[in-house]
Amino acid sequence: MEKKNIDWANLGFGYIKTDYRFVSNFKNGAWDEGVVTEDDKIVISECAGVLQYAQTIFEGLKAYTTADGRIVTFRPDLNGERMENSAVRLEMPVFPKERFVEAVLKTVKANEAFVPPYGSGATLYVRPYMFGSDPVIGVKPANEYQFRVFTTPVGPYFKGGVKPLTLRVSDFDRAAPNGTGHIKAGLNYAMSLHAIVDAHNQGYDENMYLDAGTRTKVEETGGANFLFVTRDGKVVTPKSGSILPSITRRSLVHVAQEYLGLEAEEREVTLEEVKDFAECGLCGTAAVISPVGKIVDHGKEICFDSGMNEMGPVTKKLYDTLTGIQMGTIQGPEGWVVEVK
Repeated sequence: MEKKNIDWANLGFGYIKTDYRFVSNFKNGAWDEGVVTEDDKIVISECAGVLQYAQTIFEGLKAYTTADGRIVTFRPDLNGERMENSAVRLEMPVFPKERFVEAVLKTVKANEAFVPPYGSGATLYVRPYMFGSDPVIGVKPANEYQFRVFTTPVGPYFKGGVKPLTLRVSDFDRAAPNGTGHIKAGLNYAMSLHAIVDAHNQGYDENMYLDAGTRTKVEETGGANFLFVTRDGKVVTPKSGSILPSITRRSLVHVAQEYLGLEAEEREVTLEEVKDFAECGLCGTAAVISPVGKIVDHGKEICFDSGMNEMGPVTKKLYDTLTGIQMGTIQGPEGWVVEVK
């Protein structure tokens, strides 16, 4: 298929309408078959559950053009599994992960003209989401829901190269100990908007959130998990019941152990020990790993050995290996890369 006439090399990380999207409705206790449609408009009641009580969940993944010209997605089954867990927590009907993967592949296939070419630095971002659609005025779950998938071509997260980030230790809490921090609910991100705008206004790129119970342990940022590297090369990721289980983070830990021969562990990480790490990164779908150069804790600066100019050496190896798997230049584990046919 001929590609769209888009300046792929200069794409930003924003929304561009593509031709098709997938839509399925839940009514009378069951999901319908769903359809791929050109209609990008959603018409719902003014009293819809999503508008009144924020009953909505979402996922984010990407489609890539590999070095040999195939269009692939990366571990979509894990996104489907995570969305199942999110639905259960918010009393929403589960859209089965097998159907989730099928819907993602159908939507990407329908929009293959928008999948950026290999080497352009751009990718096709895929956004599956679900929301309560029928009128709800009492505080209770909706009875009807809609599951949708749309796509949009996006440029690289790092425009003009990798620049390590400066974070601050936030006074705001991201998630309660027994709350919804472990699922991908829209309400979590709404709660973080004031904190991130405030951080930007103060000159910081992101927030480091601590656990709400003791405010002594590292959790995550508003939209990414932390990954640390010790001075002897061990990869460490924070462990908590209120951290979103990042698919990128889990993949990077596997890469560290199985591809790079590094020791890796998931454990509680205290704020006090952060100063002892050599490297720090934020991992997620958008950038794979965003290097962190400095964290400011109420005026006290924590500077990493890797500095403010480039990724640390271990972080760079992790980034290069995982992106190599995604782009088809490195053979990945079975099932990680799913071809769109």
